[in-house]
Formats: sequence, structure tokens, C-alpha cells
Amino acid sequence: MKKLLPIVALLLLQSCQYFEKKVPNEKELLDKQLKEINWNEVDEYPSVADCEKLTDATLRKQCFFEFLTATIQQKLAVDTLSTMFPKLDTIEVKVTVLPNADMEFEPQFPKDSVAYDTIKIDSILRVRLVDFPKVNPAIKRGIPVKTQFVLPVIIKSE
Repeated sequence: MKKLLPIVALLLLQSCQYFEKKVPNEKELLDKQLKEINWNEVDEYPSVADCEKLTDATLRKQCFFEFLTATIQQKLAVDTLSTMFPKLDTIEVKVTVLPNADMEFEPQFPKDSVAYDTIKIDSILRVRLVDFPKVNPAIKRGIPVKTQFVLPVIIKSE
């Protein structure tokens, strides 16, 4: 027994080296994390106060897009877009929600669009789409981020 005790103590001291862990390289960890992040999706889409009460992410996203489309249509309905451009029934608007909750709107026209005065339509949109309700920006890993999407907005419905 007395001879066994020093052997066991020696084995225990020898086995401590198996518990040593190699410290990972900080750059390798960062690169690994960056590769795992899906940069094309956000954790939470932008939203407005009316949609905040919804818990399902899909319903909240749908609520936000419906609210945004309805608000843009309402702001453009009081204008003369439909009378100035009678053939224009739908316009695609690129909406940018910035991290500070500001919004930018940019009409999207086909590349070969010569039938419409794009400068006039753009100026009408910029004048009408002001004083927008407060929009909470999208969230990615707990940080507000910039998001962009294109919404089809119906100008006149028949």
C-alpha cells in the first residue's frame, strides 16, 4: 500500500497535462462566427407599434408590410399621380429602413421606361412620403440594422 501511494500520486500529477486546453486563436473564432452568420436575414424585421403585439415573427412581418403598403397608398391617393399618369396602375417602391429608424423611399422603374416622367414621379413620392409613423428598425444579433425591400404599391384600383 505504501508503494502504491507514490505511484498513484505520480499518475495523478502526470494526468493533469491532459486537462490543459489549447487557447483558441481570437481571429479564428471571429472568422468562424462570421461564417456562421446569415447576412441575408435579420433576427427581427422592422415593425410598427400596431404590429408589436404579435408574437409570431411571420405574422409580425406580414403586418408590417401590409401597414407600410396601406400607408403609402393612402399618402399617394390624395395626389394626382393617377390623373397625370393614367396608364400607371402600380409602382414599385424601394423602402430603406435605417438603423436610426429613418426611412427612405425610391421608386423603381424598368430600365427601358420612357413612358413615364420618372423625375416627376420621384419628386411626388419624396414630397408625399414624409411624416411617416415611427418604424422600429430591423434587429440582427441585438443591433439595429439597415434593411431594404421593394413593395408594389397600387396607384389606382378599378
